[in-house]
Amino acid sequence: MNTAVLRRTRLPVRGLYAITPDIDLPIDILVAWIAAALAGGAVVVQYRRKHVTRATALAELAALSPVCRAARSPLIVNDDIELALAASADGVHLGRDDGDWESLATEANRTLLLGVSCYSDVDQAVEASARGVDYVAFGSFFPSDTKPLARPCPLSVLASARRRMALPIVAIGGITPENGAQLLHAGADFLAVISGLFAQPSITAAAARYANLFGDPDV
Repeated sequence: MNTAVLRRTRLPVRGLYAITPDIDLPIDILVAWIAAALAGGAVVVQYRRKHVTRATALAELAALSPVCRAARSPLIVNDDIELALAASADGVHLGRDDGDWESLATEANRTLLLGVSCYSDVDQAVEASARGVDYVAFGSFFPSDTKPLARPCPLSVLASARRRMALPIVAIGGITPENGAQLLHAGADFLAVISGLFAQPSITAAAARYANLFGDPDV
C-alpha cells in the first residue's frame, strides 16, 4: 500500500509570476509562449482563462503541466478550485468572488498552494496570512488593459503589508520592467505580468528583463 503523503509544491522565494493571456490560441502556441516565458526567467505560471469550456481548460492545463514541471515552476489555476484539483495543478488563486478561500486555507492536508487577491486591503491580507494561505496579491498598481476598471492600489499598501506580515506578496497591474523595481523596493516578492510578456516581440527577452530586476543588488 502506498502511504506517501502528498505535499504542497514549494513556492519560489521571489520572481516573475507569468499569467496566461486570456485569448484563444492553438495549444501548441500557448505551450510555446509559456515555455518562452519560463526560459526567460518566470518562476510561477498562473492559468487564467475566463471564458473557455471545462474540456478546453483541462486540455490546456494538461499540456502546460509538464512544461512547468520541467522548469520546477508551480502551475496555478485562477478562480476555480475544482478545476485546479481536476487538472492536478499545483495551486489555485482566488479573488473576492471566486470561492471559499477561508475553508480551503484551513483544510487539513491541503495539497494546493493558495493565493488570495486582497486588492488594497492590508487587513484582509493579514487575516489571510493568519489563516494559512501561501501568498497574497495586491493591485492594480498601474493602469492595466486586462482590468481597466480596477481601483488603483497605492504603493504604500506594499510597505504596510510587509511591516505586518512575512507572507509572500504578489504585485499586479500594469507592471513593466521600468516600474517594477519600485514595487520590489516597497515590499513585493513577485511581479505578476500578462501583456508585458505576451504582447512583446520576444517573450523570452521580455521575461528576462523582469527577471533581471530580482538579481539587481539595489532591489
